[in-house]
Amino acid sequence: MNNSSSQAAKKLGATIKDCRKKLGLTQTQLADLAGVSLNYVSQLENGKPKTQLDKLLAVIDVLGLELALTPGSSGFRTSENTVEE
Repeated sequence: MNNSSSQAAKKLGATIKDCRKKLGLTQTQLADLAGVSLNYVSQLENGKPKTQLDKLLAVIDVLGLELALTPGSSGFRTSENTVEE
C-alpha cells in the first residue's frame, strides 16, 4: 500500500471517529447499529488500510454520511504503474 492510500485510510478513520463522537455513540453502539463487529469499528477508526466495502458503507450509512470520490491531484495509474495526467 502506498503512502497516499495509508493517509487516506487514516483520514477516513478520523472522520468516522469524529462523526461517531458528535452523535454521542460509543464504538459498541455504532458496531451494533451497523451490524459489524466492535473490532471492525476500532480498526476502521485507527486507519487500518484494508477494509470491506460493504461494512464500511454500513458504518457510513448509520452515521448519516455519504462516500464521495473525487479526482486526485496526481492523475490515474496505468497497468505499468505510471501516472497519467
